[in-house]
Amino acid sequence: MLDLDVIQKVTRREERLNALSRDQVEVLARLAVSGRRVDLLIGPAGAGKTTAMRVLHRAWTDQHGHGTVVGLAPSAAAAQVLAEDLGIQCENTAKWLHEHDAGRARFCAGQLVILDEATLAGTLTVDRLTSLVADAGAKVLLVGDWAQLQSVEAGGAFTLLASVRADTPELTEVHRFTNEWEKAASLNLRFGRTEVIGRYLEHDRVRGGTTAEMIDAAYASWRADVSRGLDSVLITESTQSVTELNQRARAERLLDGDTVAGAEVNLVDGTSASEGDIVITRRNERRLQTGSGSWVCNGDRWIVQRVLTDGSICVRRLGHGGGEVDLPAAYVAERVDLGYAVTAHRAQGITIDTSHVVVTSTTTRENLYVSMTRGRRSNIAYVALDKPDDSHSTPEPNGITASTVLFGVLKHSGAELSAHQTIEAEQARWSSIAQLGAEYETIAAVAQQERWTGLLRNSGLTEDQMERILDSDSFGPLTAELRRAEAGRHDLTRLMSDLIIRRSLEDADDVGAVLISRLHHVTASAKRDSRRVEPKLIAGLIPLAVGPMGEEMATALQERQELIESRAMVLAAAAVEKDEPWLSQMGGRPMDANERKAWLRAVQTVAAYRDRYNVDADTALGGEAGTDAQKLDRARARQAVRRAQEVAANDLHDQPLRAPALGAALTMK
Repeated sequence: MLDLDVIQKVTRREERLNALSRDQVEVLARLAVSGRRVDLLIGPAGAGKTTAMRVLHRAWTDQHGHGTVVGLAPSAAAAQVLAEDLGIQCENTAKWLHEHDAGRARFCAGQLVILDEATLAGTLTVDRLTSLVADAGAKVLLVGDWAQLQSVEAGGAFTLLASVRADTPELTEVHRFTNEWEKAASLNLRFGRTEVIGRYLEHDRVRGGTTAEMIDAAYASWRADVSRGLDSVLITESTQSVTELNQRARAERLLDGDTVAGAEVNLVDGTSASEGDIVITRRNERRLQTGSGSWVCNGDRWIVQRVLTDGSICVRRLGHGGGEVDLPAAYVAERVDLGYAVTAHRAQGITIDTSHVVVTSTTTRENLYVSMTRGRRSNIAYVALDKPDDSHSTPEPNGITASTVLFGVLKHSGAELSAHQTIEAEQARWSSIAQLGAEYETIAAVAQQERWTGLLRNSGLTEDQMERILDSDSFGPLTAELRRAEAGRHDLTRLMSDLIIRRSLEDADDVGAVLISRLHHVTASAKRDSRRVEPKLIAGLIPLAVGPMGEEMATALQERQELIESRAMVLAAAAVEKDEPWLSQMGGRPMDANERKAWLRAVQTVAAYRDRYNVDADTALGGEAGTDAQKLDRARARQAVRRAQEVAANDLHDQPLRAPALGAALTMK
């Protein structure tokens, strides 16, 4: 629907003007030749989606003629911004569909329909628009970022399309930020990679304290930036905090003379405004036209020029387009707020100098990503530590910190999934090694409980000590440790007798915990003995449950063992096929069949570890382990990394692994 030579001609002209990056040129070429009725353009915050749309519009009209590009957006404010960016009249989706139903708007063959901020459009709206486009013989381009905020209606369509299309054009080079490190860091925020927290801490972009302290700190920094002439914004997810910050900002601006004391009007949020105040309009009103030819939109920011005697105000738009308009008294009283602080939803789509973001444990990953990517020069998170949320934050032994709250935020996605994605997510959760491993450990503990109790009774413990162990919380971890020792081929009867006889347990507060510590010490020493036989581990991580047990329990354990090993193989295959970044730590991919088999076994162990502990970092093992069990598994996974590196070093042909060879290697037992 767009000749390649046309898009190449336009992009070459833009490249000569340094208006396009190679990343944008490649994406535009792929859009030109896709041949699809429904295409997507994905890009993270600051990647230049607007620039790409502008060039695409120019190329399309060069080939198809004036008026063949239609611009739509979910909100009137976004449609107005798109109109200014593209230089054409654009409309919000609700208004366009209303006009279509009234017979006053339609799509035509050969048109390109650009739907910007497509993640904010509801699924039903997207479905209806794409159907109308297809019926008309036109083409629609959905532009957005699955990692940003989504529709308040039933959503998920954009994210679903992005996930099922492997060849979706996507901008990856971030241009917005002044600091180079922040370009890469913003992408890690986008994917929820928790290791990026360290980068923001390293560059002093994170503060921590009580909610009141963080609101004060964010406000003070914002005020300082504004005083220096910077375009800055305060972002918080609480409506109450937004109102409080707005009131505080106005009060200080009155004292400093930035806002004129005198005639004022009451606003819908209970605040007041006078000449010099920044306000936000909260309802589309097409009858209120500005001198620049636009009209009042929901979400527009304005500065008050004059307060009139009848309660109306004259305002000038900030940012795109400018223009002045008189807002009637009734509209002011019901549809206008102060505009110094905003929520993340209001902030999406704006680009400023600095951003100051109040973060709590209930903030979602999408809110954080949007808020922390608004500022070109700086984006700072002010993390409240006095409102912990157990479902989102991850407390460390030394208590709640800014890092633990941010960790929980990045792990908490608020994105709405489609029905298909919800089914896939549930299937993935129940088939994950985290789930299967937990089931295996639980079944093994029940299956062998009587056996471990008998072993401990016959190892020299007194009846009082046995009762204390059985009643304590350490009994479960002790049986798990016994299973690990047995998988490591230790003679448990002799080993436990030695551990109990070696030193008295009379003064032990927790006999089970003491025995666990002694077992750890002995088994760790044995691991350093190179003559020991390799332990029996499932997927290189989970100790195999052996010894006598009921047939039903043995069958259940065998089933889960097979599922875990199969899952590890599938994950390893997917990682190799996608050339996941963490594989770079595993050495080169061997071509020799035997070396390849050993290398893949090591990859499977690391893949199993990542799946069990939800590691999504670019490094093989991610951050530090949080529990003793994870520390042990991490040590095993680290050994697998070293084995893979050794195997790769031994291979003489360090070439990319071909798909047929990979498939054959994965089926080897």
